[in-house]
Amino acid sequence: MDKVLNGQIALITGASSGIGAGVAKSLADAGATVVVNYPVEATKAAAQAVLDEITSAGGKGIIAQCDVSKEDQVEKMFADIVAQFGTLDILVNNAGLQRDAKFDEMTLEQWNTVIDVNLTGQFLCARSAIREFLRRGPRPEVSSATGKIICMSSVHEQIPWAGHVNYASSKGAIKMLMQSLAQEYGDRHIRVNSICPGAIQTPINKSAWETPQALNSLMTLIPYNRIGKPEDIGNLAVFLASDQSDYITGASIFIDGGMTVLESFSDNG
Repeated sequence: MDKVLNGQIALITGASSGIGAGVAKSLADAGATVVVNYPVEATKAAAQAVLDEITSAGGKGIIAQCDVSKEDQVEKMFADIVAQFGTLDILVNNAGLQRDAKFDEMTLEQWNTVIDVNLTGQFLCARSAIREFLRRGPRPEVSSATGKIICMSSVHEQIPWAGHVNYASSKGAIKMLMQSLAQEYGDRHIRVNSICPGAIQTPINKSAWETPQALNSLMTLIPYNRIGKPEDIGNLAVFLASDQSDYITGASIFIDGGMTVLESFSDNG
């Protein structure tokens, strides 16, 4: 991969597995120094394994523990990054989780857990990133933009999802968070966009692809007839973090094999 992110520092939240790990590897391959965030001590080994793969391929980075739903932990993580590297150029707001239930059976804890991580976590990290971008100002030697934020959303910012109301609500809100930040800080050349994955082969949705029967059922929703890989998301993240996308801000970019064109209507519904 071309080193289009040389000299830039990138934080990827929730990067110890799945999409986050794929994005971290892709950004490192493009030349960025990556901060592989993990939430709790139990996921430290997985984060270190991601970093080991990056460094063995010639990339650079560190791991950083932080529960993104906790304000004090987020602020400490950003302060540590600035202390070690001098600044931050790219934030990939990826950390997210599911706590699924029928709506009439959903507990307040299930609702709050998803909103706290998926939405409040993105707010806290974006706020800290924007504060750092504004503090240091432009770095034209590495990027045309003063800073780049990539919010990890989902096709479910557009497609309702029964049984996952907390998750879908968090993703719909991320769309407005992203667009409002792009509007508010565009004149400072801070670019904010969202990646909206469809079905990606990660541990969070293993039940949807781990058996031939489940995978065949999933394919009825995907016109392109394959499940996505974390590297598909990583490739898009590199593009959105690079100057190749310098005129793109406030955009939700769907990467879903065509899921949002609703293949179930291909035979007249």
